[in-house]
Amino acid sequence: MPTITKSIIDYDKRNLNNKTLLKLYYNMLRPRLIEEKMLILLRQGKISKWFSGIGQEAISVGVTMALKPSEYILPMHRNLGVFTTREIPLHRLFCQWQGKSSGFTKGRDRSFHFGTQEYNIVGMISHLGPQLGVADGIALANLLKKNGQVTAVFTGEGGTSEGDFHEALNVASVWQLPVIFCIENNGYGLSTPTSEQYKCKHLADRGKGYGIESFILDGNNIIETYSKVKKLAESIRKRPRPILIEFKTFRRRGHEEASGTKYVPKALIEEWEAKDPIENFRSYLYSKKILSAEIDEKYITEIKAEIDSSLTSAYAEEAIVPDEAIELNDVYRSFNYQDIKPNSKTKELRLVDAISEGLKQAMEKHEDLVIMGQDIAEYGGVFKITEGFVEQFGKGRVRNTPICESAIIEAGMGLSIAGMKAVVEMQFADFVSSGFNPIVNYLAKSHYRWEQQADVVVRMPCGAGVAAGPFHSQTNEAWFTKTPGLKVVYPAFPYDAKGLLATAINDPNPVLFFEHKALYRSVRQDVPTDYYTLPFGKAALLNVGDAITVITYGAGVHWALKTLENNSDISADVIDLRTLQPMDKDTILSSVKKTGKAIILQEDSMFGGIASDISAMIMEDCFEYLDAPVKRVASMETPIPFIGQLENQYLAKSKFESALRELFNY
Repeated sequence: MPTITKSIIDYDKRNLNNKTLLKLYYNMLRPRLIEEKMLILLRQGKISKWFSGIGQEAISVGVTMALKPSEYILPMHRNLGVFTTREIPLHRLFCQWQGKSSGFTKGRDRSFHFGTQEYNIVGMISHLGPQLGVADGIALANLLKKNGQVTAVFTGEGGTSEGDFHEALNVASVWQLPVIFCIENNGYGLSTPTSEQYKCKHLADRGKGYGIESFILDGNNIIETYSKVKKLAESIRKRPRPILIEFKTFRRRGHEEASGTKYVPKALIEEWEAKDPIENFRSYLYSKKILSAEIDEKYITEIKAEIDSSLTSAYAEEAIVPDEAIELNDVYRSFNYQDIKPNSKTKELRLVDAISEGLKQAMEKHEDLVIMGQDIAEYGGVFKITEGFVEQFGKGRVRNTPICESAIIEAGMGLSIAGMKAVVEMQFADFVSSGFNPIVNYLAKSHYRWEQQADVVVRMPCGAGVAAGPFHSQTNEAWFTKTPGLKVVYPAFPYDAKGLLATAINDPNPVLFFEHKALYRSVRQDVPTDYYTLPFGKAALLNVGDAITVITYGAGVHWALKTLENNSDISADVIDLRTLQPMDKDTILSSVKKTGKAIILQEDSMFGGIASDISAMIMEDCFEYLDAPVKRVASMETPIPFIGQLENQYLAKSKFESALRELFNY
C-alpha cells in the first residue's frame, strides 16, 4: 500500500455522496494502473509508443463522469481516463495498441487515434485542431435535433495556437452550440513551454474575445473538475451555448516516452508530482474515512487482475494477416446506389439552375441534410444557387457561416458522426485550400481508420474563363483525386449535374463536387423536373468516331465538341468522364483499343494533373493497340492570369485544335 500523507489539494466535498467519491477515485486509479503497466510493456518492446497522461487523470475522469454516456466526447492522446470511464473493455484497448483485429482500427492506426460509436467517443488525429470543429458539428446536430445533449472536446495548450481552435470557437459562439471546449494546459507542447506558445495570462481569457463563458479549473482536483463540469453541462442542456474551460495541470512525462523530460526543470516536475491527483485524493478520502486500506487494496487487486487477464487475451489473439482486398474495400463506405429514373417532363435549365434545383430536391428528400457556406442564406450565395432556400427550409438547415472553411468542413464531419448529412459550399474552389487539412486527413481517412462514414459533399465553384484571376479561377481537382477515400465529381452539363449531385448527397462518402463557373449560365439543356440520380464511375460517350479518342471533363468537354465541329474530317469518340474518382476505366480503354489514338484535355495545368494518370493507364493497358503516343493538352504552368488576352493564352482551349490535328496526322 502507498504511504498516505496529508493532501495539499483543498477538496470541497459539497453535496457529493461517498459512493460518487469512491467512483471518482476508482475511475482515476484504473487508467493510472494501466499506464504503469504500459510503460513496462513499452520498455519490453511489446507496444510501439506511449503518450502518458499520468498526473492528468482528474480531467479525463471528471469530464467523462460529468457527461451522460449518450453524449459525445472527443479526447486527445493523454485521455485514457475517457476511454476507461466509458467502460471500453480493456481487451479491446490492448488489442488496439498491439495492432490486433479486435482493436478499433484493424491495425491501421495506433494509440488513441480512433473513435467508436458504441461508446460515443471520437478520437483525435495527429493534426490536433480538426476535432474542435468536428465537435461543433456534433453539437450542431444536437441543437437541430433539440435533444438537450452536450458535446465535450479536448485540446492541449499547444493546440490552441492552431487556426482550427479559433475557427471552432468562433463558429460555436456565433451559432450558440452546446459544446464544452476543454483545454488541458499541461505546460509543454512537446518541448515548447507555454511561455513560447502564447502571451495571454490565461488561455481561458481567449473565450472573452469570442463572447464565450470561460473558466479556469484546477485540473488535478477531481472534485472541482467533476462538480463544475457537471453543473455546466446541466446548464448547457437547458440553455445551449459554448463554454471554454482551461484546466491547469502538468505533463510529468515526455510528449511521448521516447522524447523524455530533460528540457523540464527538475524542481517543476517535483512540484507537480506533489500535486498528484490520485495520491492527494486518496489522502483526502482516507482522512475523511471514506476510503479504507481494505477497499483500496481491493480496488488495486481488482484492476490489476483485469489488466493481466485482458493482456493475456490480447496477446493470444492472432496477428492480423494482410489482405489486399480487405484493405481496398475499407477505404470507402459501401454505397448501394439506387438508380432513380428521371420523369418524362423536362424544362430547359442552365447549369446553375440544375444544381440549384438538384440541391433543393435533395433538401426535400433528406430532412437531416444541412447546407453551410458563406452568404448562402438570405443572400442566396454569390452565384444565387441557394436563393429562396431559407424561406423553404429555414435558417437551421441553410446556414450562413463565418469565413472559417476549415471549421465548417469539420462541422460537416461532425454532423455525419451524429447521423446527419452535410453540403458545404466553398464560395470559390480556390478557397478550399483553407480547409484542405480536414478534407484529406479527416474526411478521407475516417472510414478506413475506424469505419466512420463522412457523409459530406463539398461544392466547388471552379474554373477560369471569367476573368477572375489567380485566386478565383483554379480547377484544382487533382489535389483530391490523389487522395484515397475521396470521390470527385465534375459534370459538364445541367442534366448530369442535377443527377450526380443527388447521388453525391446520397453517398455516405466524402464527395468533392466541382461546378465550372464559366458554364453556370452559358450551358443550357432540357432537364427532368423531378428528382433523379446518375451513377458514379460511368462516363458519357458524347460523340462516336473511329480515328481518335478524346477524353475530357468540365469545360474541356465543350471545347472539344466545338473543335470537332470545326474539324469535321476528324472522326472521334468524345468521352466526358463526369466523375474523376471513381473513373470509368472500361469506357476509356475500350475506346482507345478501337481508335488507336488518345488525346486527353484538361483545364488544369499539365504537371501532376489527372491527364497524366489517364495517359499512364492507357500506356500500361493499351500499348499494343496504340498507333501514336498518347497526347495530353493542358493549360500553362503558371498561375491563372486576370486580363482576357493572358487568360486566353493560359487556357488549354487555345492549344487543343493544333494538338488534335497533330495527333490525327501522326
